[in-house]
Amino acid sequence: MMENPLITDPVFFIGRVPITAPVLGTWAIMAVLMIASLWLRSRLKPQPDLAQTVAEVLVATLDGQISDTMRRDPAPYRSLIGAIFVFVLVANWSSLVPGMEPPTAHIETDAALALIVFVATVYFGIKTQGIGRYLASFAEPSWVMIPLNIVEQITRTFSLIVRLFGNVMSGVFVIGIVLSLAGLFLPIPLMALDLLTGAVQAYIFAVLATVFIGSAVEGGHAPAAAEKQESSS
Repeated sequence: MMENPLITDPVFFIGRVPITAPVLGTWAIMAVLMIASLWLRSRLKPQPDLAQTVAEVLVATLDGQISDTMRRDPAPYRSLIGAIFVFVLVANWSSLVPGMEPPTAHIETDAALALIVFVATVYFGIKTQGIGRYLASFAEPSWVMIPLNIVEQITRTFSLIVRLFGNVMSGVFVIGIVLSLAGLFLPIPLMALDLLTGAVQAYIFAVLATVFIGSAVEGGHAPAAAEKQESSS
């Protein structure tokens, strides 16, 4: 039986700080991604092999998505959006590792990711517009809208948390039930569907992060392409 995803027992303590299984899973994924990145960087060459080709296609696709959404040079945002997408994708797919639940099936991981997006939104908004213009954007189109615009920023963060947590956790929960009732082989199609869902959720999370940052950079008004993608997601 799957444990309550809202309650995680600590595996051990560092001083008085509890370290839970999702935290250990997150550290493991971060370590794997860092090692893989260093390995790939050491192998870069003019004639790319398969791994470098895949990485270049991913970066080109990411740049195209950022440019289409924000109508800006993707370079300042590439590292953040790319790291978010790859981490969420690998975290979602970590459910294939026997005995491991994806960290994104626990709300504290999703809250941390959403908080990163929130801080990045404020940072890029202030960096691009200056603190005065950025704060003034909350009063558009009228000062009466200040409370609503502030609430919108907060609810955006919660929407990221709930969307990712609900979709990933429900997939793990369903596969766990089917596996316990039907044996080993029947859930394989569901696991394939879970992989697809994990990829889609990683894409949506990264796109929405791009939309929110683009909105802050544009003075509180996302480009039309960004608004379209947010509504379709």
